[in-house]
Amino acid sequence: MSTRREFLHETTYGALTALTALSGVGEAGAATRSDTGFADETISPSDLDSDVGSLYPFVQSQAVAGEFPLSFLQKEFGDVGAWKRAARGKLLDLLHYSPPGCDPKAETVERVDRGEYIQEKVYFNTTPDVRVPAYVLVPKKVRLPVPGIVALHDHGGFYLWGKEKLVELEGEHPVLTDFKRQYYAGRSVASDLARAGYVVVVIDMFYWGDRRMLLADDPADWRERPRNLTKERIDAFNRRSGEGEQLVGRTIYSAGFTWAGVMFWDDVRTVDYLLTRPEVDPRRIGCVGLSVGAVRSAHLAALDERIRAAVVVCWMTSFPAQLKRRVRNTIGHTKLVPGLYRYLDYPDVASLAMPTPLLVINGSKDELFEPSGVRASFEKLAACYQKSGIPERLRARFYHTPHEFNAEMQAEALAWLAKQLQGA
Repeated sequence: MSTRREFLHETTYGALTALTALSGVGEAGAATRSDTGFADETISPSDLDSDVGSLYPFVQSQAVAGEFPLSFLQKEFGDVGAWKRAARGKLLDLLHYSPPGCDPKAETVERVDRGEYIQEKVYFNTTPDVRVPAYVLVPKKVRLPVPGIVALHDHGGFYLWGKEKLVELEGEHPVLTDFKRQYYAGRSVASDLARAGYVVVVIDMFYWGDRRMLLADDPADWRERPRNLTKERIDAFNRRSGEGEQLVGRTIYSAGFTWAGVMFWDDVRTVDYLLTRPEVDPRRIGCVGLSVGAVRSAHLAALDERIRAAVVVCWMTSFPAQLKRRVRNTIGHTKLVPGLYRYLDYPDVASLAMPTPLLVINGSKDELFEPSGVRASFEKLAACYQKSGIPERLRARFYHTPHEFNAEMQAEALAWLAKQLQGA
């Protein structure tokens, strides 16, 4: 079987040969683009070295070149508040999802003493019709009220569990333990935050955990998730769910809203719920997440000014740099906001968090992102925070790591949150 590199080489060579034959140019020349809608131009080998092959030049031609129209770095924007109203308003419009406010109507169905903190299983409403499951961790032996944290779980191609990725549980499935070992240095981030003196809430994102997609003929093991569920069966469920994302996304768009809208608004409503807790100081709320959890963290800070500190781990980039060959495993229906990137690049969206302190961490060996795009996003965030007069409230840095939230990163995140929310 060919390696991926060999496969890309073979397919690229084959496409070039076919295009050369069609255009009649010699071996030293390049094919014309007339058959793909470009006149008097050529397709170079580098154009074809893309996940979308000969279509890439057209896609690239449609992307924003230069500064994005609603970036805070545009000269017309001087006042942060006025800019945020315009840019945030555009983001909210394009989400096509604006559920009415509602009473969370929270119900605690389980309460377990974990020694250093109390673990509650809670259900609450994020819309009048949507009720989400959550774990709430309340530290013991602290003077209340304390800061609150919205902890946001990842995608990971791992759908059978959601909130459990961040919380310690009795009888944790070994496959879930292995997942934490790979991406979280074997730690349960929410539990560690509770030990550090925060009230922490973790919900299941739509399509994950208790909100996963089940079909009418699904077997009992996928419905009940027993302790003896085999790795093969877990892998099969996760594979089915991954394949189903496209259909679910298309179905959502056909209904007139966006998956990202559901995801982001659930997180905003989670802050609503958190502020009903008497143990929580409403002036000291933070958020943290890895991967899609980082997308959620960045957008939660951008959309909700009650967030006073945010940590974004392994999901920061400039979108034009992703288009050539980095969309495949990064930009799925869960994160897509159609039309947004005609107005705002991803770091522009993240800068909507200003003046909230923002810690952004990426791995230099993270193959999901084009390195130049990550560097560009760091530079833009720094320029935005500098223009707004608060450069010290941003920290953006690389670790020489792959896509993960390792122990060293977690230590930095804890220190950042403690500085911003606890004055440590």
